[in-house]
Amino acid sequence: MNEQDIFNNLILGWFILAIIVFISLFFFNAPYGRYARNNWGPAIGSKKGWLIMEAPAPLLFAVFFFLGGNPITVTTSLFLVMWEAHYLHRAFIYPFTLRGRARHMTIIVVAMAFIFNTVNGYLNGRHIFTLSGAYTNEWLLDVRFISGLVVFIAGFIINRRADLTLRKLREPGESDYRIPYGEAYRWISCPNYLGEILTWVGCAVATWSLPGLVFAVWTIANLVPRARAHHAWYRKYFVDYPKERKGLVPRLW
Repeated sequence: MNEQDIFNNLILGWFILAIIVFISLFFFNAPYGRYARNNWGPAIGSKKGWLIMEAPAPLLFAVFFFLGGNPITVTTSLFLVMWEAHYLHRAFIYPFTLRGRARHMTIIVVAMAFIFNTVNGYLNGRHIFTLSGAYTNEWLLDVRFISGLVVFIAGFIINRRADLTLRKLREPGESDYRIPYGEAYRWISCPNYLGEILTWVGCAVATWSLPGLVFAVWTIANLVPRARAHHAWYRKYFVDYPKERKGLVPRLW
């Protein structure tokens, strides 16, 4: 069995696992953030946890870019920029912008996320920069790349602006949860999750690849149930929570 066979089997297994996770997360909330629990074993500081679990994605992707078998083109360089724009921030900047009291993250959650980002970084990086058969610069004019890039940029902006709104809810040292207002929070409870889903759906379309599709499916599998839980949590704990606000999709759900 060669690497391509292993790669294809891994994609299939990874897709099946995403569906299982999607269904499971409607029955219990992943134990981090507001749903953290003490019965999941040893924990470490959340900032350190975020860095450890997110770091494999940007590091592996960069390694595959520089050591890949395909020629480096403007197209592949843009894919690198798109990926790293999200993950360098998520791994090395975002954790240290969090306000509030020091929180902890269980090691098992960090380990599972570390594995996820390692597999995801491998599948996408290895495909784009070696196994894809090359992305030439002509791909930049393809409607799939252009439309995917537009969706990616829209999602990236929505996600980043939503995170900034949440950050502003707390002063340094504060830990209370508050109702976010303004921008996309006028319509939905979780624009940060909507933005991240659009980011990776856009990337999947721009690369037009199975690894990109599976990553988008994983993003939906993780964030749709969590958005549902967040929306229910807001409505339960805040009696004045805006009744017209939906969970993830404006005017729909």
